[in-house]
Amino acid sequence: APSAGALYPLELYVVSAEGVFHYLPEDHALETTKTGDFRADLHAVALRQNAVLNAPVVFVVTAVYGRTEAKYGPERSPRYVQLEAGHAAQNLLLQAAALGLGVVLIGAFDDSGVQTVLSLPQDHQPLYLIPVGHPE
Repeated sequence: APSAGALYPLELYVVSAEGVFHYLPEDHALETTKTGDFRADLHAVALRQNAVLNAPVVFVVTAVYGRTEAKYGPERSPRYVQLEAGHAAQNLLLQAAALGLGVVLIGAFDDSGVQTVLSLPQDHQPLYLIPVGHPE
């Protein structure tokens, strides 16, 4: 996805029955950050939206705003980061559609609750929850 100033403020996490994983783009790999099934806990802080509980995988898009603020300042950087999150989410949706998977974008959740449940670093601000699975 395009990134203002090539600063890449987004960090991607994957939540499944096996645990919480952080995507490492340099290695195109996942690192385990927590083991266990945290989807029920994530469901609780996502206003009990059933897609979060029922999907086998939930992608969590987070942002490190400081990366973009260093170049563009505190007023302009949120816009660039949020635009980038939209571009990245669209790529995920397009890939899911190409694979015949069901997907939904969720923006209604308790931000600090998501950070706590997933044990995210303080500067990784959640922007999207994206449950992905097979359509019913």
